[in-house]
Amino acid sequence: MPATTQLDPDATRTRLTATRERLAAVGQSHVLRFIDGLDPRAQASLLAQIDALDLNALPRLIDRYVKNKPQFPLPEAIRPAPYFANSGGTAPCSEGAVSTFDWNPIAAQARGQSLLRANQVAAFVVAGGQGSRLGYEGPKGCFPAGAVTRKPMFALFADAILGAKDRYGISVPWYIMTSPLNHTQTEQFFAVNDFFGLTKSDVMFFQQGVMPSFCAATGRMLMAAPGEIATNPDGHGGSLTALHHGGALADMRRRGIETISYFQVDNPIVNLLDPIFIGLHSDPAASSAEMSSKMVAKTDAAEKVGVFCVSGAGPRKGRVEVVEYSDLPAELASASNVDGSLKYNAGSIAVHILGIGFVEKLNTDARFELPYHRADKKIPCCDFDTGAPLNPAANNGVKLERFVFDALPLCEKSVVLETDRMEEFAPIKNASGGDSPESSSRIQTVRAARWLEAAGVAVPRMPDGSPDCTLEISPRTASTAAELKSARLPKAIERGAKTAL
Repeated sequence: MPATTQLDPDATRTRLTATRERLAAVGQSHVLRFIDGLDPRAQASLLAQIDALDLNALPRLIDRYVKNKPQFPLPEAIRPAPYFANSGGTAPCSEGAVSTFDWNPIAAQARGQSLLRANQVAAFVVAGGQGSRLGYEGPKGCFPAGAVTRKPMFALFADAILGAKDRYGISVPWYIMTSPLNHTQTEQFFAVNDFFGLTKSDVMFFQQGVMPSFCAATGRMLMAAPGEIATNPDGHGGSLTALHHGGALADMRRRGIETISYFQVDNPIVNLLDPIFIGLHSDPAASSAEMSSKMVAKTDAAEKVGVFCVSGAGPRKGRVEVVEYSDLPAELASASNVDGSLKYNAGSIAVHILGIGFVEKLNTDARFELPYHRADKKIPCCDFDTGAPLNPAANNGVKLERFVFDALPLCEKSVVLETDRMEEFAPIKNASGGDSPESSSRIQTVRAARWLEAAGVAVPRMPDGSPDCTLEISPRTASTAAELKSARLPKAIERGAKTAL
């Protein structure tokens, strides 16, 4: 707040009286217990935080999710979801789950390219996380992820958008959802890097919503400090609400956008403007063009990814759903087909296409409200009576969040498209081991080696068949193996080389 701005004590008192009444009506009067001891600016800050909350919704949420622990209901008569094989044709996926639509990737690609050239597609990244699990202080999108160049993830995504601009002669708008934790840092990072070559007006930042954290025993909102409510991000499902409240949907409508390409910030090789996926999503013979998804075959029954399923009965019969790995019973997770393959093998990689009309409906029609999920956590807070800081040794609080895939069963007809994880899924979530910078770099190299060899370039191999080099192909150079064939390439890669193209 500028130094010249003066707070009006009378206005603050009037506002405080009204806020006390609103809090009392929902059983949350404790929030203002210490406000008389705060300075005027701290008082105004707390009142603004309260005003940003939907207080009227709290009693219902607390009764349903805090005072009770709702169990996740499996889809009725659950069975594996049908998906479209990436090779085209009729998609075999599992016993009892076969797509009957005989699709043609070439036709889907042509349809998707037409939509791209018509400037009807936007990119949307969920980037509210910090890199703390990676030992990195800063927004996860700023983390160096290129196998050779060490370009940050934001730069790799910008290159993909610039690649589409080069190929189709378009300017794709990019919507970036941050969080209160990293919004300013993210904006500064883009400014310092001159928006990575993108037009500034084509990049829009907006913040993710937050939810109050609750005391598990009483349902009261926890206080992070005497003048601050403890909050948590409202989950990746909150991104669909943030698109509306942050002004992104209105901006899309102004631009004539009809299709949103959704992806999360931790996957540096995502094909974020895939014309085949866009085209299949928009094909009325296959889809209602509301929400579509990509999947990869699970590595094993224990892999911690959600699984695409469908209901075989009930009001959601035939609707695609994602069952979280923690909610899928062990006997289903390990169930196998006659040939020994996993029956529930379609793993979600958090890559979706959304129709803008569908997202608008989620924000304006109460029948399409997404459910919350409960997480029991140890939440630092302050004592309700004394204001003294507390650092609990056991779970004391409840955090509520929404998941984006819970929108899937609200679709009339949802597409699930298979992809190869070595082509499009190299997430960076952990400092070491699986889904780490090291494993991502290895996948980037394996993919690049495939593409180069398909284009006639010799790639050195070790005795076990893995590439004896480190490779990185910029998405501006190519987003698929087919596109790479038209690039200027060396005849061979040297053994042990670190090569970026």
